[in-house]
Amino acid sequence: MKTLDKYTAKNFLIGYAIAFCVLLGLRIIIDLFVNLDEFTERADLGTLAVIRNMFLFYALNSTLYFRDFAGMITVLAAVFSLGKMVRCNEFIAMMASGVSLKRVIAPIVFLSVLLTALLVIDQELIIPSLGDKLVRDEDDVAGQESYTVEGVTDAKGSLLFARQFDVESSTLHKPTILIRRWVPEWAVWELAGMISADKAKYNPHAQSWELTNGLFIEKGPDHRQHVVDSYPSDISPKDIVIRRKSEYKTLLSWSQLTALQLQGPRVGDLAQLFSQKHFRVTEPIMNVVMLLICLPVLVCRDPKAMKSAVAAGFALTGVCLMTVFISKMLATEAVLNRVELWAWLPIFIFLPTALFELDSMKT
Repeated sequence: MKTLDKYTAKNFLIGYAIAFCVLLGLRIIIDLFVNLDEFTERADLGTLAVIRNMFLFYALNSTLYFRDFAGMITVLAAVFSLGKMVRCNEFIAMMASGVSLKRVIAPIVFLSVLLTALLVIDQELIIPSLGDKLVRDEDDVAGQESYTVEGVTDAKGSLLFARQFDVESSTLHKPTILIRRWVPEWAVWELAGMISADKAKYNPHAQSWELTNGLFIEKGPDHRQHVVDSYPSDISPKDIVIRRKSEYKTLLSWSQLTALQLQGPRVGDLAQLFSQKHFRVTEPIMNVVMLLICLPVLVCRDPKAMKSAVAAGFALTGVCLMTVFISKMLATEAVLNRVELWAWLPIFIFLPTALFELDSMKT
């Protein structure tokens, strides 16, 4: 690596660290300002416990904040590093020595691709492993959560209900399981029976719920009943906690989304699944494309034009983000029944624009 590459890469990484701290810190401060009263609802636990709960909450949710701001962080890092070089008139010296500005920004593009890999790792490995902790509310204390379970669907199509689910003991209180079977001729679910119990505790080794006073009532004119001791299910305590939230699919990995897709959910859920899977591929690519669009604008030789260049760069980034947001909305609504079209549309629009701008750069 040449000295110039090391210098450019160092400036970019410093800018990346600053942008990372500023954006995530600002996101945390705004959220804390809005939800401070939610944290203080458990003030009876003591000041240290409240502070510890706040720290754990935002430490875990920083993984989500990074996922949402990864593209903007990269653009801000480029603004920081290139702005410093423009202010010091370094581009003029480089061009005078015969170095192309495309060669100068090459380390930034290379590092942005590597840093985009962090986004993929965060989305596919870190967030899914922390999913049950990321759905906690501000007033929830780790180990003391208790939720109502309403209509969680397992791989067999059965619906799980419970008055209360104790997270620490992995126990369902007064659970009710509606057993359903799929009727392909009518493409509908048909109720086959119901299981009720006083309690259900999850057995991770047998991957089943051990029932206390479990009773199965079969659907039919005579309503035959028999005692059941357990109910095998792919739904674990962690899945119950995650699926409380309507946006739980954003916390799943690609493999988990694929497994959920094979269960044959409703059409609306199917559109969301397809949308999530396609955007998992296109969003990292789009983050790099946003940077490629901004780089030719930010590489200006006149320090007086830097402010307008930064404003133009942020405007282009805003247009890209808005296009992605609109595409996500249309994809989940299954407009034209082409989810993959909306997922790839921002790339089809902005990648040629980025390549054209790079080709027309005055180097």
